[in-house]
Amino acid sequence: MTNSIRSFDKFFIGGRWQTPASTARIPIISPSTEATVASIPKATERDFDIAITMAREAFDFGPWPRMSPLERAKVISRVVPEIERRAEEIGTAFMHEVGGPAYIAQFMAQQARRMWEDAARLCGAFKFEEKRSWDNGYGSLIFEPVGVVATILPWNGPVPTTSLKIAPALAAGCPVVIKPAPEAPIGTMILAEALESAGFPQGVISLIPAGGEMGAYLAASAQVDKVAFTGSTRAGRRVMAACAERIARVTLELGGKSAAIVADDIDLDPLIPALVNNGILLSGQICAALTRVLIHRDRQAELTTRMARYMASMKVGDPFDPETQIGPLITSAQRDRVEKYIALGKEEGARLLVGGGRPSHLTQGWYVEPTLFADVNNKMQIAQQEIFGPVICVIPFDDLDHAVDIANDSAYGLSGAVYAKDDNTAEAVARRIRTGQISINSWDMCVVQPFGGFKQSGLGREGGVEGLRQYLEPKLLQFAKPA
Repeated sequence: MTNSIRSFDKFFIGGRWQTPASTARIPIISPSTEATVASIPKATERDFDIAITMAREAFDFGPWPRMSPLERAKVISRVVPEIERRAEEIGTAFMHEVGGPAYIAQFMAQQARRMWEDAARLCGAFKFEEKRSWDNGYGSLIFEPVGVVATILPWNGPVPTTSLKIAPALAAGCPVVIKPAPEAPIGTMILAEALESAGFPQGVISLIPAGGEMGAYLAASAQVDKVAFTGSTRAGRRVMAACAERIARVTLELGGKSAAIVADDIDLDPLIPALVNNGILLSGQICAALTRVLIHRDRQAELTTRMARYMASMKVGDPFDPETQIGPLITSAQRDRVEKYIALGKEEGARLLVGGGRPSHLTQGWYVEPTLFADVNNKMQIAQQEIFGPVICVIPFDDLDHAVDIANDSAYGLSGAVYAKDDNTAEAVARRIRTGQISINSWDMCVVQPFGGFKQSGLGREGGVEGLRQYLEPKLLQFAKPA
């Protein structure tokens, strides 16, 4: 990995690099050093108007929606080697911008490649037209692209999250206008170079990093047919309201407070690394993280002693140090927010076992120690609200029925896991949890199968054939049967 990343002077609009409407710039601040590491232009409504107009023309008159699925698949498949060529640079940008350690940076680039491979496969395999018949008629069900798609993205997984949204949208035949977050835009700008090299038609792809105000502008545009949003539940409500005003289609992937249920019959020692890492991966800044760990109250002390020992041993520090396991939080404001939740947890009566402060050996960067609370009541705010930091809450239960009640007692329902020696027991419990994905004796964010949430964790699904369908409108072509 190199010690620097590039700045960009132009936006990728309609498939070519164009001079921004404004000369103002946004600095990119490293969360590990607090230094400016790059900069990008500051986007305006004018930049987005050009992008939306080009996308509208590409959808209404251009070749991309009118190509055969196999023709689109060939273009989409060309993105894969272009990402591979840039994988190291994408990973370096992630470490500088987000502060994620090297092992996570490498995983992010691999995930993005998988998403483009899956989109190309689906494009060739999905039946965009199928025959139907009924009592007095027959016809064809045709799946057509939904139209111009606006994607509004978070900072915590810039390149894979972008890929998860736009690869199936493009496979469906939709032009896309992409708004990455301004905290971590460089990786997505490198992705734009890969998309340029793949050779999409003019107007089909625009990528303009910008703040939340431009996301609101996109969501309200009458020329945008669908919005695909990933971010906080609070921001998701605003996006949904803007789309509701004009009945635009919307997919929302929002927050989470996922539970890991640990059954009585399982050996704890092999579980400890997984329980900790799945809760505070990327310093807990992952929506699907297992931030609530549920254990029978008779085994709570046994579990928390092991978890606390493991968390205290984790190396917190420089993302470029190969031994680092936990990096910084994305901004000073996010660190302050996490610290407020830690203080609130202590006020509410939860027992702090490890962490809770800033690492004493780090004088720069927005770091918080891996933090573990025990004796958490599920009604506490630290158990109900998404902290988005390296904080795990251990909640005792009386029996598995009680554990299911606790897991479901949440405004969210995004992910989860059940660990039990007996797979049948684990599966029976998992089937009762109201969540979009749940793992049995493991944990994974599977993005090549439907990913999304129940309740306030969102609407719709991303990944797999279900993700592709989010960008398609079914149209029935009808014929009457002869009398």
